[in-house]
Amino acid sequence: MIVRNQSDGSVVMITQNDHAKLAGLFAAHWGNARFERPRPYASMVRAAQYHDGGWLRYETNPHLDPATGQSPSYQQVPSDAPQLAAYQWAIDMLTEIDSYTGLMVSRHRTGLWQSRYGVMTKPPPGPPRKLSDEIRDFIARNEARQHVITAGHDRHEVAVNYNLLQVWDLLSLYVCSSETLSQHVIEPVPVGYAQASGTTMHLNPVATTRIEIDPFPFDQPSLGIGVVYRRLHRDDLRDLDTFRAAYFGAVPQIAAFTLAGPSAARH
Repeated sequence: MIVRNQSDGSVVMITQNDHAKLAGLFAAHWGNARFERPRPYASMVRAAQYHDGGWLRYETNPHLDPATGQSPSYQQVPSDAPQLAAYQWAIDMLTEIDSYTGLMVSRHRTGLWQSRYGVMTKPPPGPPRKLSDEIRDFIARNEARQHVITAGHDRHEVAVNYNLLQVWDLLSLYVCSSETLSQHVIEPVPVGYAQASGTTMHLNPVATTRIEIDPFPFDQPSLGIGVVYRRLHRDDLRDLDTFRAAYFGAVPQIAAFTLAGPSAARH
């Protein structure tokens, strides 16, 4: 759950799975004269759209800290045994459907505990995490299976696709995580499978609902997107029962944005 405490005192909540659907939309429309379409296409779009499927368990039962009157955002939710089991369930379910999708989602999950395997330089990774024995065991088991699946594929292609999944995740988080957007950079961003390195992507909010992206990676001149969210009042978080009733009773709303290439005036 992405939880934003707004300047007006309200609380905006965006599920990880709604955030992931936005990443899946980016994957589905990725590709133009400069950016190569992802391959295998269906596997990568599926991986992007369901990369946070392991959060479904938590999102059926969101938490509230009674001491602070706040619901934790995803960074503050502990990776305890039930949450690790939920991550594993999602990986196993997707691997059954498509082993390549499962590989990407598994690698995404194990990479999040390890600074995204050092793939992304901007935004910079946070400090190294202190991992519990349970998390280390989860990583070891899943990385072993990743190696088995990867053996049947081109390793360079797998590496590029992991990089792409991180870009789509970070691009969606950029749109979802802040009340007021500011200029942002994502690097490296793969442009294809033949190149050894990627490019730098600049995100510039030129209006409240319009974001210019340079270079622009999508298959149409502009891409309209919608962020599904729920808004709660501060009083809705006074106790757990009130909070959950308010959350499940909140009417989903959509914040619409347009993503476009840099305007001609800037060139």
